Amino acid sequence: MLSFAATDPTLSYLEFPYFLRTTQSDLNQMSAVAELVDFYGWKEVTAIYLDDDYGRNAVSALNDKLAERRCKISYKVGIQPGPAKRGEIMDILVKVALMESRVIVLHVTPESGFEVFAIARYLAMMGNGYVWIATDWLSSVLDSASPLPSETMDSLQGVLVLRQHTAESDKKRAFASRWNRLTRGSPGLNSYGLYAYDSVWLVAHALEAFFEQGGVLSFSNDSRIKSIESGGLHLEEMSFFDTGPLLLKNILQTNFVGLTGPFQFNSDRCLIHPAYDIINVVGTGVRRIGYWSNYTGLSTLPPEELYERAPNRSSQQLYSVIWPGETLSKPRGWVFPNNGKQLRIGVPDRASFRQFVSKVRGTDNMFKGFCIDVFAAAVNLLPYAVPYQFVPFGNGHENPSYTDLVNSITTGLFDAAVGDIAITTNRTKIVDFTQPYVASGLVVVAPFRKMNTGAWAFLRPFTPQMWIVTGAFFLAIGIVIWILEHRTNDEFRGSPRQQVMTILWFSFSTLFFAHRENTASTLGRVVLIIWLFVVLIINSSYTASLTSILTVQQLSSPIKGIDSLIKGDEPIGFQVGSFAEHYLTQELKISRSRLKPLGSPDAYAKALRDGPGKGGVAALVDELPYVEMFLSTQCSFRIVGPEFTKSGWGFAFPRDSPLAVDLSTAILALSENGDLQRIHDKWLMQTSCLSDSAEIESDRLHLKSFWGLFLICGIACFVALFIYFLQILHQLCTTPAESVPEGSSSSRSRHLQRFLSLMDEKEDPSKRSKRRKVERALSENDIAGNPERDNKRQMGIQDEQQSSAPVS
Repeated sequence: MLSFAATDPTLSYLEFPYFLRTTQSDLNQMSAVAELVDFYGWKEVTAIYLDDDYGRNAVSALNDKLAERRCKISYKVGIQPGPAKRGEIMDILVKVALMESRVIVLHVTPESGFEVFAIARYLAMMGNGYVWIATDWLSSVLDSASPLPSETMDSLQGVLVLRQHTAESDKKRAFASRWNRLTRGSPGLNSYGLYAYDSVWLVAHALEAFFEQGGVLSFSNDSRIKSIESGGLHLEEMSFFDTGPLLLKNILQTNFVGLTGPFQFNSDRCLIHPAYDIINVVGTGVRRIGYWSNYTGLSTLPPEELYERAPNRSSQQLYSVIWPGETLSKPRGWVFPNNGKQLRIGVPDRASFRQFVSKVRGTDNMFKGFCIDVFAAAVNLLPYAVPYQFVPFGNGHENPSYTDLVNSITTGLFDAAVGDIAITTNRTKIVDFTQPYVASGLVVVAPFRKMNTGAWAFLRPFTPQMWIVTGAFFLAIGIVIWILEHRTNDEFRGSPRQQVMTILWFSFSTLFFAHRENTASTLGRVVLIIWLFVVLIINSSYTASLTSILTVQQLSSPIKGIDSLIKGDEPIGFQVGSFAEHYLTQELKISRSRLKPLGSPDAYAKALRDGPGKGGVAALVDELPYVEMFLSTQCSFRIVGPEFTKSGWGFAFPRDSPLAVDLSTAILALSENGDLQRIHDKWLMQTSCLSDSAEIESDRLHLKSFWGLFLICGIACFVALFIYFLQILHQLCTTPAESVPEGSSSSRSRHLQRFLSLMDEKEDPSKRSKRRKVERALSENDIAGNPERDNKRQMGIQDEQQSSAPVS
């Protein structure tokens, strides 16, 4: 059985082995519809379908394809098969008009479809804001029927229609010309007619191959049927084609180019290269705005051109569309439902920090505060009305759980949530947030005390580690300079006691650039210059830090930040209902037994003043806006350490809510025009403490701030010593060794003694000049066998040996 019209996606060869579909399945058509919906950014559609297997199975496929793109069918309704009933369709469209979605997919028969459009026009549903997408039932009528009545075309203006794509070819044009001569243009050719023509040729090609392979048309009866009581059907008269499997095999293997293009089956027994034209009904005709194929998705290029390229779905595009209402502006695709239902917006009924959000006393659903004013101002910027009502969440005696408030959106209790709701990772997994309207994050608040300078204040600029490393480098530089200068500089020679004192004096006198010893070697001068630069930086940093300590009022706290709390075991306070509890226990792995819930600013202050010893807390962890409000009236506490999380406050909506996107745009507009800052100043501008100029004890100068300088200096010392020892080893190898009497130490000890002796001996400054004079004289005497040359060479060697003798 070959069918060129059965598009039901549930028909499968697995259930019907001898069924072949010689047209495109509705599964591909619904993929095209879903990709079209996603392309324009719509999230919900309304589906009107024929209430039979053809319609129900296609809409089910559409729902699956939309779900793959995080879209959905928000409302679907079926039309009973048979003659169209105006009253039934009128009731259906009235219900559709009350729904939120304005994107309507129509998958029906031509008879009921035209009736739907006529009634929709009567109900003003073919105007601005609506989107109508018709499946290929409409394109088949538009292609095959003679020009439709003007009244019918008027009701179709702006509709998007899908049509099975058939490639343009000379064969197709020649057939269309012959068809028009035969029929005089009525009826015209649609895609189903072209697939019917190719289906006949498919059977012809398969039969030809069948007979060439020796196939025979023979039939036989099945004895199993005779045993079945068939009543008046006479099933026993049925006969079966004996070589059906061979013919089926030839049909599946047939490959030819027909009127519709390449005609071939894939492994799933479906036609290859499914594709659709996307057309727009305009005026008295249609215009094609693009194509869809399962190879590259939406495109303005014909699919047969794209098959020659690598698949690419990243650059999908279509031509402009004239939408219902004769507008080029893309419809938003949704409105607030016109059925009298208001959005139920959950608002936390707070017991503290009521400047942010609080219920007006004596009312049930009226709220005020910073968050409420921001929401109202953003809604006023929307180009449409938003009917809503506030619903309190919590008992008003203690702050509610904001996590439970967000979860109430997913359960359907609320349509949205407005308030001081922190945007966290776990919450974004279940709801969508607007653009943050307040920057927030967790900080640590702790009590402080004023620090006095004291007798040992001069030690505070550096950490102990910095003091140790700096002192070690002073000694190391002194030793390196002594090694490099010992052989050539008399100021670094003398008795062992004198040399040790020289090293110590030279090392620490460089701190004040007061060293009196001169450096004679090149390596020593290079090391000293680099070290003096390091000393300059360290000295300047020390001076600046000490000046700050002695002149600026310093505040000290035993808590330095969140790291101090993690390492310690003191109790930590947090605000009731805040996400801080979850973050401290789940992310930072702090024991829940250390956490103490606090419900108000007064409770904050009392717990911090009492401290761990009196049942209070060592520090408080809360979000920055609350902390700033708390510290505006409490001058005995300060923020310690940096803000260790970055987040913000936003309004929560269900996933894929278009209202969240529009409100985000409105919040950005409030920020740009200054209204957001004015609302902030109205509710949250507080007088600050008189001691705001005081600073928490600044961090000491740590080694990590200077390790680069120390590294450069260390490398310079290492390189200088390496070059110096290479020079010593070179002299050791070129200087002739003295004869050693029998019974002396081993060869290794003799070399070590020579090496140490060479390092300790005084180098004669005139030695190098004498050697250069001898070499110059030898180069000038170019007469071979000149006895003067040998005498001068011998004299030069003797002089060098005499000058190399140890100096006492």
